[in-house]
Amino acid sequence: MKSIEIKDLSLSFGTVEVLKKLNIDIGEGEFLVLLGPSGCGKSTLLNCIAGLLDVSGGQIFINGKNVTWAEPKDRGIGMVFQSYALYPQMSVRGNLSFGLKNQKVPKAEIEERVSRTAEILQISELLHRKPAALSGGQRQRVAIGRALVRDVDVFLFDEPLSNLDAKLRSELRVELKRLHNKLNNTMVYVTHDQIEALTLADRIAIMRDGVIQQLADPDTIYNRPTNLYVASFLGSPAMSFLKGEIINGGMGFSFNDTETKLKGYKSESDSLSDGQAILGIRPEHITVHDKAIKGQTVVAKVDLAEPMGSNSLMWLDVGGQMLSVIIKTEDVHQQGSTVHLAFEIGKASLFDLESENRL
Repeated sequence: MKSIEIKDLSLSFGTVEVLKKLNIDIGEGEFLVLLGPSGCGKSTLLNCIAGLLDVSGGQIFINGKNVTWAEPKDRGIGMVFQSYALYPQMSVRGNLSFGLKNQKVPKAEIEERVSRTAEILQISELLHRKPAALSGGQRQRVAIGRALVRDVDVFLFDEPLSNLDAKLRSELRVELKRLHNKLNNTMVYVTHDQIEALTLADRIAIMRDGVIQQLADPDTIYNRPTNLYVASFLGSPAMSFLKGEIINGGMGFSFNDTETKLKGYKSESDSLSDGQAILGIRPEHITVHDKAIKGQTVVAKVDLAEPMGSNSLMWLDVGGQMLSVIIKTEDVHQQGSTVHLAFEIGKASLFDLESENRL
């Protein structure tokens, strides 16, 4: 069953098109992440779903009801913003119950909802405190709780963890995942953090300039990006790219007087055609060898290494083009030394040089 349906949704500010005929179906109980850089339209789309912005065209349905022009309070949603937006003069209990009191919810039901929400978010012992006496993570839990007490089917999150430090972000990310597993409500989550997207989402919608570039599960987007933009945006460390051309009837890839076989590559069509292309390969899909393996390795020169704790990211020069590989810290080679690389072609990506679409 569809929880949210977005049909041909458009939004313009004057002559500037911010959203361009978007179509998304979000299933009941699904966790959808809207991912992209600043200015791509992800928060704008969320605000349209929430009713905080009037759309220029298209329709929005929530649980089968057309809410395109409905007020936010009538859409059956709970929203959590980037800023905590808590009332400083009220206790945690007061912040959680304020909206329910305005809706004339019976006192006994308010108490039951507040207690249940506080227990879920593990903030029961904080109900008497005011926001000034809470840590950043605790304040964000209260902000999430204020949405949860509404007892709605759809929750919207607008970069709720971006104001927290790395450790707190990691902890609350896990809590959000547990929360979704426990409640099974539909959640739409906006972020520019790809780690949040990959760990939280059932599906990810990657946006660029008001257009959805790819909408799929995290595994598909990570391993089979639909175009060069998606491939370059998702992944930390990022995917490396080599410009060259497909040769020998799609059997090989040539770049800078170097050639690697394409055996095992899964193309979008039945076969690959010769022509200029870009080979994308993730750092974890490259292995480093001290000696050449005929027909399997390419020569590279070590440029530098970035220590990352148990692993290091080693940057390599392959005929004037740079790529990176993840290796154990103790296996780092000296700067300027020669190594030999083997590519896991079955997990690589090929893109057309002109259209930048996956081949």
